[in-house]
Amino acid sequence: MKKYKAAQSETSQSRRKFLSLIGAGSAAAMSLSASTLSATSEKSPTRRLVSTDKTDELIFMSTVKLSEMIRTKKVSSVELTQAYIDRIEDVNYHLNAVVMQCFDRAMDEAKAADAALRKKQSMGPLHGIPMTLKDSFEAEGVISTGGTLGRIDFVGKKDATVLARMRENGAILLGKTNTPEFTLAGGGMRGVRTTGNIIYGLSKNPYDLRRGTSGSSGGAGSIIAAGGAAFDIGTDWGGSVRLPSSTNGIAGIKPTSVRCPRTGHIVDYGGVFDSWQQPGPMARRVEDLILLTPLMSGPDGRDAAVVPMPWPDPALIDMKGLKVAYYPSNLIAETAEETQNTVRQAAKWMEEAGAEVMEDMPLDIFTELGEIRRELVAGDAWAFLKRAGDLHGSNTLSESIQNRLDSGSPISADRYSELLTLQDKNRTKMLQWFQQYDVILCPTTATPAEEIDQGLGNEWTSSKPGASYCGPYNTTGWPVTVVRCDTNGTLPIGVQCVAHPWREDVSLAVAQYLESRSGGWRRPMI
Repeated sequence: MKKYKAAQSETSQSRRKFLSLIGAGSAAAMSLSASTLSATSEKSPTRRLVSTDKTDELIFMSTVKLSEMIRTKKVSSVELTQAYIDRIEDVNYHLNAVVMQCFDRAMDEAKAADAALRKKQSMGPLHGIPMTLKDSFEAEGVISTGGTLGRIDFVGKKDATVLARMRENGAILLGKTNTPEFTLAGGGMRGVRTTGNIIYGLSKNPYDLRRGTSGSSGGAGSIIAAGGAAFDIGTDWGGSVRLPSSTNGIAGIKPTSVRCPRTGHIVDYGGVFDSWQQPGPMARRVEDLILLTPLMSGPDGRDAAVVPMPWPDPALIDMKGLKVAYYPSNLIAETAEETQNTVRQAAKWMEEAGAEVMEDMPLDIFTELGEIRRELVAGDAWAFLKRAGDLHGSNTLSESIQNRLDSGSPISADRYSELLTLQDKNRTKMLQWFQQYDVILCPTTATPAEEIDQGLGNEWTSSKPGASYCGPYNTTGWPVTVVRCDTNGTLPIGVQCVAHPWREDVSLAVAQYLESRSGGWRRPMI
């Protein structure tokens, strides 16, 4: 049954006490809900995750499985690190996904990890596991450009917080992955959802080298899908974790806004769009997101918006009785039939698991939020991009960014203030509508990976209709996991699993169940 209607203006308190967004302007602090779902743990789960990954080739195994293999000395960190280095050297010429390498340092750290394990010393659940990192994050001792010319030789003096936390738990950095300039430029290509910049060029999709990776964490999506690292950390301002996760057939999560620190990212914390952006892990299996996300979470004493929320355990969530809304199309973007059918199949699987499923969406809110978002990002005539260029000494900007600066027209302060108020009102409307459900299933983007068009100009961006599936959930700040759910064809299609604020357990549990039905990630031909 379809139930597309205007969102209710009054809150029904009979089903559940709900959570609220509290804040002024664009900043939002969110409280954990008391819902009909099982109570969440007051602290992060300490149980050791057990892998369900049946992959038998080392470089394609999940992080959880690799962690167990290293811990039990079935494989050494040196062997694993060398395997990933070999894989990157084999495929990166075709993919252009890893743009900066630190292989020698990685091998030294792998040797140290093995030596520590021989002494029965472990740094944590990521001990000896190689990873890559989106180039928009700083890494100590490694060139970190953020895709902008002013940082072409910039060497990080300190690890970004999320990288520091991965390394504190034993991870080893192999290199940096491609991103558009300031993570916002869309590759500078007309109509193409890909990742690229004027320093490193374009990244390619491992399932079809004629197609793009989406972005802005496109280098991460490409190399993880191709088996070049165990996992990566991306960022999501308008779909930049979720879109490349879908397009490259892997799993990724945008956690609840202000769960994870942005410290050390080229688009820093603070400002009008502060609550839109979150770092999030990207990996081949959902079980890895369950492992990695809590390790990234919590205050760091720098990013003032981040709050110390408990981490709920996805293992406690039962599919039976969950109330699921789904929509195969948002009626805003022209959505491919295979994408719509993938969402319908996911909803059917949930129904087979005992969930209560309803086709529904708040179309009026989606439409208004899209208009607000488009007007807000250009409200200062893209001056925030010029400030970023000036800050980093980038005298020459990518054509797509320069075009925005040249064509921008600022709006009045009165209108800007009004938009911020309208944004917050629509956040409240979204919360009120969502009270009747536990999770939402929907497309991540309107189509699978698109062919790369070499023309420059009106590039695809997060404000275009094709990205309209992601933007609303950056504005609301809700957690969203993407998992591959297509069952035929060669191009991956990921489904978004959207949950209430701070209920990553629900989002991840649903994604993991869908992964068990679809098979999730599949090896590309490359």
